Amino acid sequence: LTTEWAYAQTYRSEAERAGTYQHWLHHYNHHRPHTGIGGMTPIDRLRVHNLPVKNM
Repeated sequence: LTTEWAYAQTYRSEAERAGTYQHWLHHYNHHRPHTGIGGMTPIDRLRVHNLPVKNM
């Protein structure tokens, strides 16, 4: 979280940094492959296990 979002770039304020969090979180869960789960995204992994997916 800190290396990929919070400190990955310079922000002018904490408010500016916080304003980018939801977009980053969506990318992290829906679009970024995770090696720990076989290159799938967390949302895809939930679908494989037939778990309900909220906030899509």
